[in-house]
Amino acid sequence: MPRLLGIDIPNNKRTEYALRYIYGIGPARAKIICEVVGIDPATRSQDLSEEQLNKIAQTITERQFKFEGDLRREIGANLKRLSAIKSYRGLRHSKGLPVRGQRTRTNARTRKGARKTVGVVTKK
Repeated sequence: MPRLLGIDIPNNKRTEYALRYIYGIGPARAKIICEVVGIDPATRSQDLSEEQLNKIAQTITERQFKFEGDLRREIGANLKRLSAIKSYRGLRHSKGLPVRGQRTRTNARTRKGARKTVGVVTKK
């Protein structure tokens, strides 16, 4: 299993898909990296040489892409900032409700979690 920037990328996948296992690198950036390094995107990641892996790592750092820990830290800081200034988005994040204007009377189960039964009175 090739190791790239401290992250294990899968063996059997094409390079352009294997690069996406690095947090912060999506389809567009993966294609850009393959073009800059001069690797065929269809090449399997297990077939990459050490030199090619080093070139990929060098390209990511040269282009100053934020990835993994730095990106997660920045996103967390942004959410903390929104909560600290008591913005609407920050409050929605902290309450675990949809942030972008979706309805919550029905649906929104992904953000709200499993249903919680409230105020059920049983008759005797």
